[in-house]
Amino acid sequence: MSAADRWRRALNGDPLPWLLEDETPAVRHLALRWLLDEPEESPAVLAARTAAMRVDPIAATLAAQDPDGFWVQPGPGYGPKYTGTVWSLMFLDQLGADRQDAGIQRACAYVVEHTQAPGGGNLLRALVGFGWLDDERVRAAVDWQATSITGEGYDTWNRWATAGPGFACGINGGHPCAWGAIKALRGLAAIPSGSRSPLVLRAIDRGVELLLSRDPAEADYPAWNRVSPNWFKLGFPSGYVADMLQNLEVLAELGHARSPRLSHAIDAVLAKQDAQGRWRNELAYERRTWVPVERSRAASKWVTLRACRVLRAALG
Repeated sequence: MSAADRWRRALNGDPLPWLLEDETPAVRHLALRWLLDEPEESPAVLAARTAAMRVDPIAATLAAQDPDGFWVQPGPGYGPKYTGTVWSLMFLDQLGADRQDAGIQRACAYVVEHTQAPGGGNLLRALVGFGWLDDERVRAAVDWQATSITGEGYDTWNRWATAGPGFACGINGGHPCAWGAIKALRGLAAIPSGSRSPLVLRAIDRGVELLLSRDPAEADYPAWNRVSPNWFKLGFPSGYVADMLQNLEVLAELGHARSPRLSHAIDAVLAKQDAQGRWRNELAYERRTWVPVERSRAASKWVTLRACRVLRAALG
């Protein structure tokens, strides 16, 4: 085993053959990219991505799309959870759907045309991931997201809303919200490093500072009430809830996977694996999406893929 594969020694078993099975091509597609460093246009990656577009859950989600580009009903698309336009597009991004697909592009066009603020968190990440960063409306959304974090010239925050300066959140009693920080950073992290403006870089720094200010294994971030039990439930897909693993994912994506402050959280993730080196889906949104992605509490290829990606970045 090479030095680059040291992370696999920390596992109770080797889940890689399981993740690469042909029967789940969406997982195979991303495992090839994230765990084996296969180029985006390699024959194996192309074949897996093409196959993933033809089967559920991606195929069922796209089949439910209206020809005009929305899901369920026209309009901003936040409702209904978790089948409306915004959610469907975000989940397609998490599933690694092909951005060249005509339905994906219609959905992105619909969102930037009909969603008043097509920015922030998961939705911004999807739009950037699907190739819309150069659209002026998406650029404006990037600036809005960054400014809402840094507070530079930002004087319109509704204190009952969830996007105040420094991640202040009305629902969290005005305290900084770790969930919100994770989602916002995911959106900004999708921007290629060479395309991040000074404003975006300052916003990222603010977010990283907050997330590293506490031990994610304890999650004692500022809160008006208590830590949500969902923080400790590793699941897929990811809606507005953020879990401990998503915290690690975005910090790893931004180059902080080996921070000593994350060591307890890495251990906590490792402790959740089973005897085969697999993780369960503890929050599966079962019966809430167009088709079930996975069964709740069952061994999960998607959560295992997420965990392995983090462990690879953290442990080498």
